[in-house]
Amino acid sequence: MSSMELRPRETLRLSVEDAYELTTSCLRKGGYTADQARIIADHLIDNALCGYRFAAFPRILEMLENARKHPERKIETVRLTPTSARINGGFESGYLSHHRASILAIEIAREHGFALVGVNDSISSGRIAYYMEMIAKAGFVGIQFTGSQPVVAAYGGVLPVFGTNPIAFGFPCDPEPVIFDMGTSATNGGDVRLARRLGESLPEGVAIDKEGRPTRDPNAVGAILPFGGFKGSGLAFIVQVFGVLGGAPLTRGNVRGWGSLFVVFNPELLMPLADFKQRLLDLVAEMKSGPRQAGVEEIRIPGERAFRERARRRKEGVEIDRAIYDVLQAL
Repeated sequence: MSSMELRPRETLRLSVEDAYELTTSCLRKGGYTADQARIIADHLIDNALCGYRFAAFPRILEMLENARKHPERKIETVRLTPTSARINGGFESGYLSHHRASILAIEIAREHGFALVGVNDSISSGRIAYYMEMIAKAGFVGIQFTGSQPVVAAYGGVLPVFGTNPIAFGFPCDPEPVIFDMGTSATNGGDVRLARRLGESLPEGVAIDKEGRPTRDPNAVGAILPFGGFKGSGLAFIVQVFGVLGGAPLTRGNVRGWGSLFVVFNPELLMPLADFKQRLLDLVAEMKSGPRQAGVEEIRIPGERAFRERARRRKEGVEIDRAIYDVLQAL
């Protein structure tokens, strides 16, 4: 145990119903309307069900803290063409602006077969796999790029110039869509903030201090590192550029640096949807049926682990850190 890990992690388990009630109650206390609280809570509880600790209940505290820092403005569509749109998030929760962007992209793609939707001026974005699942379940292929607040150094650099910059893909398939979501950083910004809040250490090799030295202390982090060296750094740069296309300026340290771009299209532009789904299933079957390396029990496709976790936790309940639960209950 490192010197920063003062005590073993203590958790408890909540039913999905109790977790939803706790989440919506805290959000309503924080000034969100019933509809806003419902949209955000659905997202956060799904994060908990899929096993993403940092992206679930700790985000409630961050959202309420951000709400106090940034006065709310209206989320609005500021640019609209038959096949594209741009949404200004109004410094409101990114869960709301990105949910609206997903719905708008689906509506445009349903009518025209293709949609480009950008989002800027939002605080965070949420787990972008959530939106890709919405889009894929509607029968469309989705791609999302999100350039966020600079917290990640370029390969070989010291100062943060990129966000954690996730990229995600969604494909319609049966019985579940195929979803792939990855950040271009060695760890998530939410993991760093959660470690700071709970007094935990970071893994080796994911962050540096302000002088560029490796650190595991979340309070000493000057920048997170990109994953995969120069390859991850290059991909982070490209995602940041797509964020600019979504409407975000590149301003170091400014929350306005958040920007997303949704690319959504109907696979029937290229082939019948049923044919695409079957080809995708054939690819999955081929991948899973091949020989495995020693010690490997199963070859999984993107999103498969999360879907299994979701099914299990719907029955067993979701896990929450005791320290986070106590703060939320106090609200």
